[in-house]
Amino acid sequence: MHEKLKKPYDPKNTEERIYKLWEESGFFNPDVCIKKGITKTDAKHFSIVLPPPNVTGNLHTGHALMLVIEDIMVRHARMLGKKTLWLPGTDHAAIATQSKVEKTLEKEGIKKNDLGREEFLKKVEKFASESHDTIVNQAKKMGASLDWSREAFTLDENRNLAVRTAFKQMYDDGLIYRGHRMVNWDPKGQTVISDDEIIYEERKNKFYTFKYGPFEISTVRPETKFGDKYVVMHPKDKRYSKYKDGQKIKLEWINGPIEATIIKDEEIDMEFGTGVMTITPWHSSVDFEIAEGHKLDKEQIIDKYGKLLPIAGEFTGMKITDAREKIVEKLKNKGLLVSIDENYINRVATAERTSGMIEPQIMLQWFVDVNKKIPRRENKSLKELLLEPVREGKIKIMPVHFEKVYFNWIENLRDWCISRQIWYGHRIPVWYKNDEIYCGIDAPKESGWIQDEDTLDTWFSSGLWTFSTLGWPNKTKDLETYHPTSILETGHDILFFWVARMILMSQYLLGDIPFKNVYLHGMVRTADGKKMSKSLGNKAIDPLDIVVKYGNDALRMSMIVGNTPGNDLKLNENDIRGYAKFTNKVWNASRFVLEQIKNLDLKNLPSFDEEDSLSNKELEKLLTEVSKEMNEFKFSIVAEKLYHYFWHTFADVIIERSKKKILANENADSAKTLLLTHLTTLLKALHPFIPFVTEEIWSMLPIKNKNLLMVEKWPLATLGTSGPNDNN
Repeated sequence: MHEKLKKPYDPKNTEERIYKLWEESGFFNPDVCIKKGITKTDAKHFSIVLPPPNVTGNLHTGHALMLVIEDIMVRHARMLGKKTLWLPGTDHAAIATQSKVEKTLEKEGIKKNDLGREEFLKKVEKFASESHDTIVNQAKKMGASLDWSREAFTLDENRNLAVRTAFKQMYDDGLIYRGHRMVNWDPKGQTVISDDEIIYEERKNKFYTFKYGPFEISTVRPETKFGDKYVVMHPKDKRYSKYKDGQKIKLEWINGPIEATIIKDEEIDMEFGTGVMTITPWHSSVDFEIAEGHKLDKEQIIDKYGKLLPIAGEFTGMKITDAREKIVEKLKNKGLLVSIDENYINRVATAERTSGMIEPQIMLQWFVDVNKKIPRRENKSLKELLLEPVREGKIKIMPVHFEKVYFNWIENLRDWCISRQIWYGHRIPVWYKNDEIYCGIDAPKESGWIQDEDTLDTWFSSGLWTFSTLGWPNKTKDLETYHPTSILETGHDILFFWVARMILMSQYLLGDIPFKNVYLHGMVRTADGKKMSKSLGNKAIDPLDIVVKYGNDALRMSMIVGNTPGNDLKLNENDIRGYAKFTNKVWNASRFVLEQIKNLDLKNLPSFDEEDSLSNKELEKLLTEVSKEMNEFKFSIVAEKLYHYFWHTFADVIIERSKKKILANENADSAKTLLLTHLTTLLKALHPFIPFVTEEIWSMLPIKNKNLLMVEKWPLATLGTSGPNDNN
């Protein structure tokens, strides 16, 4: 028996050594597998890009789940003999990363403007680099068999070239434009954010009703009402039939008498409140659309710092939170306050990264037009290019019910604001000189041009991820071989943030899909189903702590068994502990088998007796089932079947029966052959799920000319009777 097997399995002293062995073999790189004859040159490809973790700290349980699922896919594909590429990378996550560094500097009493753009960016880049190194190290500790030779970063030189090229092409096609439109302004972060980066919180607020001439209007934001000079109602509302569209009325308002205009609009909800509303086009997206439709004036009331502008008269310069009650008091003194509902619940828009309250503003920004027809894409719009491949089944989303969610979101998609008022990120490749504008992949050669101060939305560069990482805009062998990628695996919460944008960019720039399948995993929750959050008082499970305590294989099994696409996973330490026992079971069963076969003639393995032949056929049947299910991405089912078969059939039945045969010397060689065949086959089948313990045991098997288990062939359905070497 091998010396290691005499001791209990120790993941602490095994996993780092095994990962180093894998890494040094070069087999994470498909080119090495081809060069060394592991993979045939004409083999089919399997490619997947790693959803790049943000360089803002450590990997969490969500990242761990992602790594486990993708590593299972990749190890299985590699064992099938495919050209298997799992391409790693990290995301600069502009807003989140800059925010982290700003907060750190603030503790030292330093503001970014004190440093200036260049010095501040050095600080951010240092932080991002340190975070990157931590993340890569953690991914390796999780056993991720990524091709590190191809690692990318969303803000590196190659990705920057891809971003500039994409921007230029979209600009030339008229898909990118600069204009004054309603955007989501984050006064705390001092930048625009997208609709997808908003978190809506239910809050209790006061709901005020005021007299507005002959009408009553209601609002939670009286501070926005200084510029209200349009009163809007539904044209079919009989209560207000005597008022005509465009009619002028004079009334007393916050800072004195004003003249208001009656507007009739079918978008007004007659059932809400009094059925009448005044509009604040500069600070409400709904009001903005009404104003656009009727060509009405728009006037700014609140500045980008959340303070009132001169239109507010005596309240000028006050923060809106400080001014609100004072404004209400003034209206009350004028006899214009009708009522206050103290318990009104409304949804408040907040910025995901800063938690600041969003202030809708009309601003001059850069946008992507999603409705403009594109001549060289068969006159289809970006919106149509987004819908087409999913509708036609070229891209399949798992679970399928997310397709309806996807369609609904795309059909209601508005133009995408891509400019951000932060320093960290891809600078917009546009330059200005007097009244001239220049957009180019490279800066203009002449002097006097000033580059746009804004950076691009992080998701612009992330949208290019499947092909920029393979060398685009250059025509590379990697791009030709591995794109479209086979599958994208990610959390369902970024279906619109990222998945949709990758489809948009690939369809537009390459005229092809970025991936054939989308596998959406759920959120990792505590054992009682709650979100893991320090702010909620839940101790978030650190995956690396679990690895130290129970081993990688135990964590992997706990994350995959019972975990189906789209559903949240309840991570329970008791389950992890249970799967640690399973890895020990595999270890101990292997020790028994290796002890029994040490005198077996491996060159001339005997045939099975009738009983053992039946057991072999049962294993064949299992492998036929799980091979089909692996190709259908039913990893949870496969892991559970293999777990139960190994423990309850192989260990509890076959090993116990073989013991009796060997002791009685009745068909002992058949029993030993069955033990060896079952062990080698099950180690292969289990490898994608528990790679460390299986690789360690595989290294001790007395089989000549064997490779590392990670590149052994996936066990075929027909095992035959001549032992484990059939499938090597």
